[in-house]
Amino acid sequence: MLPALLAVTAFAGITYGWGMANRTLELYYEAAVRSMGSSWHDFIFGAFDPAGTITVDKLPGALWIQALSVRIFGFHGWAIVLPQVVEGVLTVLVLYRVVERTAGPIAGIVASAVLAISPVTVALNRGNISDSLLILLLVLAADATVTALARASTWWLLLAGFWVGLAFQAKMLEAWLVLPALALVWLVAAPVRLRRRLLQFAAATLVAVTVSLSWMTVVSFVPETNRPYVDGSTNDSLFQQVFEYNGFTRVGHDRAVASEGSTVAGLASIQDFRLPNGPGPTRLFAGAGGRDTGWLIPGALVVAGGVLLERRRRRRGDLLRAGCLLWGSWLVTDLVAFSAISGINAYYAAALTPAIAALCGIGFEVLSRSGQRDRAVVYTVLGLVLVAVGYDAWLAGPAPSVLRLSLLVFALACAGMASWLLVSRRRSGAGEVARQTGQRRAVAWAAALVALAVFPSAASIDIVVAGLGPFDTPWQPHSITEITQVEPLQALASVEPGLPLLLRANSADRYVAATETSILAAPLIIDTGREFEPIGGFGGATPEPSLAQLQRQIDNGELQTIISPLVGDPRIVWVADHCINVPAGASSGSRVPGINIYFCRPP
Repeated sequence: MLPALLAVTAFAGITYGWGMANRTLELYYEAAVRSMGSSWHDFIFGAFDPAGTITVDKLPGALWIQALSVRIFGFHGWAIVLPQVVEGVLTVLVLYRVVERTAGPIAGIVASAVLAISPVTVALNRGNISDSLLILLLVLAADATVTALARASTWWLLLAGFWVGLAFQAKMLEAWLVLPALALVWLVAAPVRLRRRLLQFAAATLVAVTVSLSWMTVVSFVPETNRPYVDGSTNDSLFQQVFEYNGFTRVGHDRAVASEGSTVAGLASIQDFRLPNGPGPTRLFAGAGGRDTGWLIPGALVVAGGVLLERRRRRRGDLLRAGCLLWGSWLVTDLVAFSAISGINAYYAAALTPAIAALCGIGFEVLSRSGQRDRAVVYTVLGLVLVAVGYDAWLAGPAPSVLRLSLLVFALACAGMASWLLVSRRRSGAGEVARQTGQRRAVAWAAALVALAVFPSAASIDIVVAGLGPFDTPWQPHSITEITQVEPLQALASVEPGLPLLLRANSADRYVAATETSILAAPLIIDTGREFEPIGGFGGATPEPSLAQLQRQIDNGELQTIISPLVGDPRIVWVADHCINVPAGASSGSRVPGINIYFCRPP
């Protein structure tokens, strides 16, 4: 199995890291990493800007690793992407280990391969998004839980809670979505008495919650004057940021972004890259969401139900059934959650892929070892494979017609080969009907699996060849790709071609300039490494700096230039009334409509 695992790992590393030196990144996080990589104060508190006036609008767990990489290797795009590549490859290896423990080495190889070829996973690990670390830590939690089941070990279960707590630092409440799956599999399958099971999982949950809230609690005790303002909150509270701004308010309605819809089209971060479908299960089964991750979800759900039904009478500690229960409940929980949230980005669905991949591996193991005692099962599965191939061809609608037809023909050929091997009967030399050998069944189901993997593999290759990243989906229109692939210098020029000349006189000031929202400040911080104070944080609604603070900075001569789109924020209204609006073109260039540059002199 080692050569196969090394091949899968190499494939994952190549697809995740290909073109790493020239990768276009999410500007908001890239600017934060530059700030955190240049100051330990900014690093500890997760500050967005070099002066540490405001935090990022999420917990900075994943950004810490990127900032450490930048400190070691310097501020380069590849240094920011490298941690996600490593995290993605480690996830493939850890998933192999956890599935191998419950269903055998072949199932582990199949699971790791399905994870490696998943389009949403490939796209995610090619960028600078925190979900790569989240998924690695959650798979480690699943691995610790399975080990705890096998050894009846409390310590391994506590380790699972520890991994979930660390995952919370990367993606907050999304990390806790795995807790119902861990609880269910432990309470059903742990080889100890029920009372002990309840106490053990209560202790593991306490560890998860304690680790999750540890950094937030410590930072909350730091005086507000000694740390950045918490973005996304109205009272400088990390708990409000996590549980309200990034938590429960996302269920039922979208979080408002003040700058959304502005005419600063050159800034990739200002665009809305959420999946186009609204709340509901269809967003992950059709359109962009389907092309990202929908390929194998139906099959994974069928496998989970079938295996649980087939092994329902096994002993409570049956690891194969426990693994199926773990991954099936993980998948269902995330599907429900992502269907309820109003606005999700395409890469959110990457959290589904470990469960999908593990269930594919378990299903392959069960089918390849089963005999033909029930031929109705064989016919049913083959029929589902053909339906799945047709569904994949439908999802690949935006792909070039020739490619789509070629993939369909190849997938049908593999499905036909699987059908022939499973349905036809071989005769021995004496002419008697011989039973199918285990090898023949394995080859047949391998062909069926290849048929299912043809389209998602091609989608992943398209992501790599087109240089796409977390906000992209396979075979997306070229116009969307042009928006998401904006270099920081291009974004800077789109705001004001001659802006560096205009700001050169302010280079000695504490604040080179202030910008309406962190989004507008991001490309300027990336390009210069200097302080551009973000007014209103990511969405523009955060009360930092206040109008009084802004006035004091101008009066003290710390701040002279303010860059803002046309919005109704009271702070910007005051600036428009009391400062000079530099005419478009005065700084040696035309200006994007809707952007104003104000020059404020102290009285």
